[in-house]
Amino acid sequence: MNYNQEVIKKINDLKLLIAKHDEAYHTFDSPLISDQEYDELKKNLHEYQINFPQYFDESDEKIGGKTLEIFSKIKHSKPMLSLANGFSVEDIEDFITRIERFLGFDKKIVKEQFDLFGSSNLQNAQNSINNKLSFKIFCETKIDGLSFSARYEMGKLIYCATRGDSVEGEDVTQNVKTIKNFPQILKTSNPPKVLEIRGEIFMGKKDFEQLNINQEEQGGKIFANPRNASAGSLRQLDSQITAKRKLNYFVYSLGEYSDDFICDSQAILHQKLQEFGFNTEPHSQLCESLKEVIDLYDSIAHKRYDIDYDLDGMVYKVNDFNLQKRLGYVARSPRYAIAHKFPAQKAKTLIQDIILQVGRTGAITPVAILKPINIGGVVVSRATLHNQDEIIRKDIRIGDLVVIQRAGDVIPQVLEVDLKNRGNDSLPFSFPLNCPVCQSLIVKTADDVVLRCSGGLSCDAQLKETLKHFVSKDAFDIIGLGKKQIENFFSEGRVKSFADIFKLEEIENSANSNFCKLKDKEGWAEKSVENLFLAIRSKRQVSFEKFIYAIGIRHIGETTAKVLANHFLTYSNFKNFIDKYRNISNDQLLLLAKNNDHKQNNDEYLDFIAIDGIGEKIAQALIDYFRDSRNLKMVEDLVNYLDIIETKITISNSIHVNKTVIFTGTLEKMTRSEAKKKAEDLGMKVVGSISQKTDYVVAGSKAGSKLKKAEELGSKILSEDEWLESIS
Repeated sequence: MNYNQEVIKKINDLKLLIAKHDEAYHTFDSPLISDQEYDELKKNLHEYQINFPQYFDESDEKIGGKTLEIFSKIKHSKPMLSLANGFSVEDIEDFITRIERFLGFDKKIVKEQFDLFGSSNLQNAQNSINNKLSFKIFCETKIDGLSFSARYEMGKLIYCATRGDSVEGEDVTQNVKTIKNFPQILKTSNPPKVLEIRGEIFMGKKDFEQLNINQEEQGGKIFANPRNASAGSLRQLDSQITAKRKLNYFVYSLGEYSDDFICDSQAILHQKLQEFGFNTEPHSQLCESLKEVIDLYDSIAHKRYDIDYDLDGMVYKVNDFNLQKRLGYVARSPRYAIAHKFPAQKAKTLIQDIILQVGRTGAITPVAILKPINIGGVVVSRATLHNQDEIIRKDIRIGDLVVIQRAGDVIPQVLEVDLKNRGNDSLPFSFPLNCPVCQSLIVKTADDVVLRCSGGLSCDAQLKETLKHFVSKDAFDIIGLGKKQIENFFSEGRVKSFADIFKLEEIENSANSNFCKLKDKEGWAEKSVENLFLAIRSKRQVSFEKFIYAIGIRHIGETTAKVLANHFLTYSNFKNFIDKYRNISNDQLLLLAKNNDHKQNNDEYLDFIAIDGIGEKIAQALIDYFRDSRNLKMVEDLVNYLDIIETKITISNSIHVNKTVIFTGTLEKMTRSEAKKKAEDLGMKVVGSISQKTDYVVAGSKAGSKLKKAEELGSKILSEDEWLESIS
């Protein structure tokens, strides 16, 4: 397995773990880990998102958790998105560089920026040349609280809602009204018709301490931290209880707003919100250089423990709203903003043992069993050792005293070994030759950093993790059937395949079943069993892209699953493609791609690997999956229970919908990223290589071999100006 395969495995594992903690944290206000540890999980996922954006899309990294049934629901007018995270000055420099590259603020196109946008942008580009920011950044502290949205119509508060799952939140209007200084009528004689503001509800540290004292005296729930206390207080059914909890808030951004609300920058918004009567965070500042940004970060980080509310970092936003609009969004985060997190905490402890875990794709992950130690209020007893190469590089051994950091992986990680305290009898850790679960050979390819069990789905560990992935939140999302239930059903032998999940009700009602009735099992009752079966029946109809993602093909996350669904449109087309190529070896496929021979038998495959975001590696991973007879049977058995919904692309009424386009050469009036985004917004497919089925080739200056190939194939070639005219 190569490096990219290991990356995808890490991403999938992180998403599953974060989904579990999202539900505990956002829905039930009963986190299983501390806020800092959760943020550190998000940090690692964000690092992958920066470096491997091709494995992420808008359905990745779901925000928040399901809403509680005890509150009525409110659908947000616009989704409440989360922020990408940065953890170093280099991360913030990369954030700025990506923005400048996307917007074209660099040396090469200073003149073009002037011609297209005017003198103001010429100055922006020139500032970039002088190592100054090409745009101003508005900096705010990142409050560790509960996100909310409040809607005003003609200046009057209509409702307040929690973030929920980012699309739909809980109606907490009455409780928010009890918060001191929260305006129910905007302080303006000429309010906008519609104004939706967003912010954070929190509890001060002193009020939190007093609340826990009161709770202990009254025998009530003791809260782990101010954030959990805020969430628990806001979700009280009795608003009088909320009123006693001394909640506070800050507002900082917009949701929906009407055209009569005029505001063109974050700094002006900050000022207007104050004028309307809202509380805004007092440490906010407009910065014009990276030095100013980092100096502010260092200043707040130094004094954050003296501030009476919890902070976990800073938030940086491109100040200009017009630039924000041009930048848009990636996955579920805006391109124009980033959270700069404060550093994680570290401690020393002893490695008592090293065990091996087998993941969904067979990756063997060594895990250190630690002498339990408290790091920032959390007891840590395990740490990831990543892989064999990492153990060798750091020379990690059983019995070592090591530095632990609660950051950067599914569980905390070992930073370094204290060699001065190593005993003379210490021995290097050696990996076994066989999988600890199924005894299949452990293998490692030349370009791989990870040892891997070769057993595939014949390995119980891989099969079980695949089933957990199948029912996970981002896949089939079967309520009442999570990791714990899959573990239990798997150990019983009740669920050993995808189809077995859809047979559960049939087995329950069968008089000849070898399994005990679910309603008779500990932790189950007739109502919970009935709800489970109802949830399973509701998932028999599934979108094509969800289906592809759920079956757990290596390298194919939600982003790629969506690309595949948009390409094949139906399961029938997908299956025909698989049947055509799964009996062809990878060597033959490589030759086919290399020869690039557009004969009738090859055309379909060549068009497929030309799709932007696919390529030969993804194609081979897809075909490899279905070469395995066990995988093939599991999927075919599953399909018998499903209605897989055909993908319908209705993105635009443009004549360009479903057309394919490739961009080659240097574009002068927009960056490649902006051009690709515009094409995709029109419902077009952006491809990476030219074939006979390519509808448009947009050729910028210095176009090379792709332009020549397009001319040979007789493809329709457009200049950049012709392209812009055609999509206008």
